[in-house]
Amino acid sequence: MTNSEYWDFWIDRGGTFTDVVGRAPDGTLHQRKLLSENPEAYPDAAIQGIRDLLGIDQESPIPAARVGHVKMGTTVATNALLERKGDRTLLVITRGFRDALRIAYQARPDIFAKEIILPEQLYERVIEVDERTMADGKAVRGPDLEALQPELARARADGIDSVAVVLMHSWQNAIHEIIVEDACKRAGFSQISVSHQVSPLAKLVGRGDTTVVDAYLSPILRRYVDRVAGVLGATPSGEPGPTLQFMMSSGGLTAADMFRGKDAILSGPAGGVVGMVETAALAGFDKVIGFDMGGTSTDVAHYDGDYERAFDTEVAGVRIRAPMMRIHTVAAGGGSVLHADEGRFRAGPDSAGANPGPACYRRGGPLTVTDANVMLGKLQPDFFPAIFGPDQDQPLDTDAVRQAFDALAKQQPGKSAEEIAEGFITIAVENMANAIKKISVQRGYDVTRYLLNCFGGAGGQHACLVADALGMESILIHPFSGLLSAYGIGLASVFASRQQALIKSLSEDSRVDVKLLIDVLCKGVFEELATQGVPDDAISWRPMLQLRYDGTDTTIPVAFSDFDFDAARTEFEAAHKAQFGFVYDNKTVIIEAISVEGIDDRQDNRIEPEHLMTTMEPDGGETRRIYSNGEWRDAVVIRRDRLRPGHRIAGPALIIEPNQTIVIEPGWEAKINKLDHVVLTRYEKLERALAIGADQADPIMLEVFNNLFMSIAEQMGLTLQNTAYSVNIKERLDFSCAVFDRTGALVANAPHMPVHLGSMDRSVETVIRLNEGDIHPGDVFALNAPYNGGTHLPDITVVTPVFSDDGKEILFWAASRGHHADVGGTAPGSMTPLATTVDEEGVLIDNFRIVERGRFREKELVELLTNHPYPVRNVTQNVADLKAQIAANEKGVADLRKMVADFGLDVVEAYMGHVQDNAAESVARVIETLSDCEYEYPTDTGQVISVKISVDRDKREATVDFTGTSDAMDNNFNAPEPVARAAVLYCFRVMVEKPIPMNAGCLRPIRIVIPEGSMLKPAYPRAVVAGNVETSQHVTNALFGALGALANSQGTMNNLTFGNDKYQYYETICSGSPAGYENSGRGFDGTSGVHVHMTNSRLTDPEILEMRFPVELEDFHIREGSGGTGKFSAGNGTRRTIRFLERMDLSILSSHRNRPPLGIDGGGEGQVGKTEVRRRDGTIETLNACDQTVLEAGEAVILTTPTAGGAGKA
Repeated sequence: MTNSEYWDFWIDRGGTFTDVVGRAPDGTLHQRKLLSENPEAYPDAAIQGIRDLLGIDQESPIPAARVGHVKMGTTVATNALLERKGDRTLLVITRGFRDALRIAYQARPDIFAKEIILPEQLYERVIEVDERTMADGKAVRGPDLEALQPELARARADGIDSVAVVLMHSWQNAIHEIIVEDACKRAGFSQISVSHQVSPLAKLVGRGDTTVVDAYLSPILRRYVDRVAGVLGATPSGEPGPTLQFMMSSGGLTAADMFRGKDAILSGPAGGVVGMVETAALAGFDKVIGFDMGGTSTDVAHYDGDYERAFDTEVAGVRIRAPMMRIHTVAAGGGSVLHADEGRFRAGPDSAGANPGPACYRRGGPLTVTDANVMLGKLQPDFFPAIFGPDQDQPLDTDAVRQAFDALAKQQPGKSAEEIAEGFITIAVENMANAIKKISVQRGYDVTRYLLNCFGGAGGQHACLVADALGMESILIHPFSGLLSAYGIGLASVFASRQQALIKSLSEDSRVDVKLLIDVLCKGVFEELATQGVPDDAISWRPMLQLRYDGTDTTIPVAFSDFDFDAARTEFEAAHKAQFGFVYDNKTVIIEAISVEGIDDRQDNRIEPEHLMTTMEPDGGETRRIYSNGEWRDAVVIRRDRLRPGHRIAGPALIIEPNQTIVIEPGWEAKINKLDHVVLTRYEKLERALAIGADQADPIMLEVFNNLFMSIAEQMGLTLQNTAYSVNIKERLDFSCAVFDRTGALVANAPHMPVHLGSMDRSVETVIRLNEGDIHPGDVFALNAPYNGGTHLPDITVVTPVFSDDGKEILFWAASRGHHADVGGTAPGSMTPLATTVDEEGVLIDNFRIVERGRFREKELVELLTNHPYPVRNVTQNVADLKAQIAANEKGVADLRKMVADFGLDVVEAYMGHVQDNAAESVARVIETLSDCEYEYPTDTGQVISVKISVDRDKREATVDFTGTSDAMDNNFNAPEPVARAAVLYCFRVMVEKPIPMNAGCLRPIRIVIPEGSMLKPAYPRAVVAGNVETSQHVTNALFGALGALANSQGTMNNLTFGNDKYQYYETICSGSPAGYENSGRGFDGTSGVHVHMTNSRLTDPEILEMRFPVELEDFHIREGSGGTGKFSAGNGTRRTIRFLERMDLSILSSHRNRPPLGIDGGGEGQVGKTEVRRRDGTIETLNACDQTVLEAGEAVILTTPTAGGAGKA
């Protein structure tokens, strides 16, 4: 042990509690837990903890001579970000991009929300500066300082003191940012964050957001740090006096004066990761899952020998590109509120907080997870601090808890209050287990061999149950588990890192550039560590390459200490294969970025003392009743301070610690090891098969199965996104995955593209119908036939049967649909605006057996795709994407089979039915509140969509009748029948206004009538490409118009395709969302610059777009005041200008170019859109709604979107 004259303090200032661990001069550790905000008692919790441990009152100064190192993690920055309470910030950005961070990638977070709510931007004002650097780093136009300086002066005079400078491609060439930074200094801003320093990585949106966060939060941190340093009398590292260091999101410490906003977001939780790894190592484990369960949320982390850092994270709606510990947070904690409604139980995501808190806190709070544990006897009031009631001297209120659960039991015949409480715990545990699967199983790690290191105040109550849900058999609970983040901060080392984008191939040609960049970054790291008193010989450093395949977006970090390019490629391919299941042949590997990490390698007495092991039995326990696995059992209750190393306790039992209760479930045993840690192991094999009745839906199991089915669809989606070849699927996420029952009815669908949702089951039904009696294990089918279960040709659906173990019967189906970048046809990208027959649109695949008894029929597939009057343009890409779809289905098949093994076939099949019944019931409830209504929707082509909704309130059914809709015509706006079904399904799912699963049940109470031969049920060989993207938007507008719920949206996706022999690119462009009314009658305004209704595909980042294609994005902004007005106004539309640097074919497929979208309930109409071409000589040409043209180098397309309507008279 150490013997110095100083105390060291390790502090985690959390949102609710501040934890302080003090290491006394004799090396003993002491702990304190204080409320973070308690202004009546003390001004600052961290300082108060130090005073308490030193025994110094508030009036006296802290004696600097007694304090050595103070290491601290703080949520000051995180809370300011969550509550949007940072400093007033100005954004200075390249002209044309004032809304780039606001629009970002144009997707909406919740695809079924009527009112789209986007995260609030952190900056309050934007100045556009006229300057430009191109994708190759060439500066073509210097910053116009004359125009900029007066605007900077005005912002400064208005009291804004923080500025973020973000210029296009500045990671590549920083000269313009340096010039603008000087102008900001002259204008007198005290906080200036420039993007090439904050995050020198490619991607304007991520780098821009990170820079804004840094400018927004750094001043708040600076004030907090200065206050703490002032009270402590802190001095710089290496000088006599107290040293103050802060924990960064990356898991390393830095000097107080170097702590920045962008590094502070995960300051506290990162300490927990270090703590979990170091304590697990002491106990002899090197593979760890961290499980930190608090009051409002649970953090989980994965460790496999290396700290995992992510460079692309989203926190509180802000994208951050700076190194951060990979921590996954889920909204499930002790305070998660329990909901019992509409036949299913849910836990969270809302929390009771500290006030009013759970029902047992005596403040009239709602039932929560904590209350369920009180009900089950797992929290015993007389072992819990008596701090409740008006005088803060009452125990937990068990009577209130019992009454509330008894009331629930009355509504659930056949269920006792205890069964209900245990059911809610099961649901919360499944939520947490799913979060752990996301960071482990989903990335190819087998968690059953890992240790679950459990910490946080509520972790001990659920550790055994979470481990059981994942098949894990070892759990560690450290004596400091209640303050493990603080303990971990004490064990962390001083750390510095530098990153810089490079974007060069991984080959000998790049060696000089790579070596130069590593030297520059390494110098920066060593200098930063030297200023903190770390000598060069104590620094351990390593360069990391962020590698990706050319044309993809997913990078994988690879250590590069030996500068061996071949070894780096081999390691990259091995990691790619483990994560994505394949490697590409002969595809260039790109070095996206290089990072150098340096760490102070001197150990700081990290040993914990070993104790003698006793062979005696523990004494002094008493017996209490706890409810576990469906029955009351006798459990021994023992205080932690009675336990000595060597003691063993078999479950059921409770161990009472000062800051938490550890529940040892039946079948588990606790052992105290020689370091005085509690190690739990499962000694009886877990019986997975629960006694679940299959005949009626149990509201607890309904939620569990709902989440399981959903998680299978999501896992399939992840597999597809990761293994796909084309940008369209990988980055624009234009795909959907789903699970179906044996009849082909939809059971669960990961919400990707609404237009796919209601139409995939038709593809599955077609495969079942056409191949009856001829489907064998190992067969897989593909189709895109618009008149036989498909929608339009680019959307190819791959369908895989799930067979029983004996291979005799089909139990379920898995399917995935992806939008392929090109399937042939007369125009590149297959979105041909002028086609009149389906054959001109590309290759039609009708029920093709793509895999036969396990053999991939590649030769026949290539023949099908290329032997056509208008063949596909890039057959390798199609084949690779189809292989990815097959792999995604395989993932679904494996997960469904595992589910059958866990629960039994009859139960899984029954719950596939029950989740559909539950969705049908939710839609029926909405139908009860509707009245008969109708709507006519004229389109640009002169056709009309007519819809009439008739409601039978007694039967709770509705008929949606499209009789009166125009006939199909010789254009491509004909929509195959599944498209209209998808629109109806989407609209009614939106009308439910609650999170219900999206499945076939949603359509059960609805009868759809579509006249044969109309534009919504055309016949071969009509062209259909616009039916899926345009007519689907018209149908949704007509339905919402009839229901009086939403004004017309822009009614188009503005499908813009350009390309030549070398490049093909397709994007859809957002406008604003419409105004409308919730079912309660509350009206709301629309949202500007966001995708609506039947699409939610992402836009490529401006810098990536310019790096991949010979184009310059001149401008993309929100047109203020363009949305329809009314009592509630629509969101504003956008304008996008792209200039071409090479000759390109361009096609546009769009609507609302001659009639504006309408408002509802007296609201004003929106505006029409237009697509213009700016020729070299400056003349402007306006294109038709559907048109094709050729642009020469230097010419530009200007797309102005139509805008949505308003609601209500102004």
